[in-house]
Amino acid sequence: MKTIKLTLLAATASLAFGGAAAAQESPVSFNFGVASDYVFRGVSQTDEGPQVFGGVDVAIGEMGYAGVWASNVDFGDDTDGEVDVYVGVTPTAGPVSLDFSAIYYGYVNAPDGSDYNYWEFAAAGTMPAGPAEVGAAVYYSPEFFGGIGDAFYYEVNAAAPLTEMLSLSGAVGRQELDGGGDYTTWNVGLGVAFNETIGLDLRWHDTDEDALGSIAEGRFVASLTAAF
Repeated sequence: MKTIKLTLLAATASLAFGGAAAAQESPVSFNFGVASDYVFRGVSQTDEGPQVFGGVDVAIGEMGYAGVWASNVDFGDDTDGEVDVYVGVTPTAGPVSLDFSAIYYGYVNAPDGSDYNYWEFAAAGTMPAGPAEVGAAVYYSPEFFGGIGDAFYYEVNAAAPLTEMLSLSGAVGRQELDGGGDYTTWNVGLGVAFNETIGLDLRWHDTDEDALGSIAEGRFVASLTAAF
């Protein structure tokens, strides 16, 4: 499940540095990478195993974008892949950069009746705070993963450069689910931009969720991404 920084998602601000220059030069940009785990809102999507992912984004006019992103997943059943399709616009209001998007999360080989596939709609904004950036976002799904009813996710986040290569970023989020099971998640990490294409993210994720067991416990994740 990917949040769009994009991410989102859901997404890591420091890794966006590498793709920014390429996205401005061409309407089409690509990204791919590997990670020690796929963590979405504090919860492992690969049963604490490694992740391989990739995607393509297309700029539409001055403010629009669309894209597709895919990753392996492991839910302990036959489901083995996730494919997300999204579209959005990025207007500005004074110093605030806005992002309004719709995201469809699809799952490959999901069991019949699992109701894993779902839509989510997002509104996000970021603004400068000195050399740093601060942001907030809200996500809404009318029928969340597993067909459990509607769901909201709220997040506040911040990112700041430390040097030309290093950046620090973090976020605190709240997942609210119809019928209960709400929880809070947070992460903090160090981004390393080796050049305009390749970035490394070293991040700690944690939640206060107990019902999901080890997949929602605190963990360190290393991600290497190439964007061009």
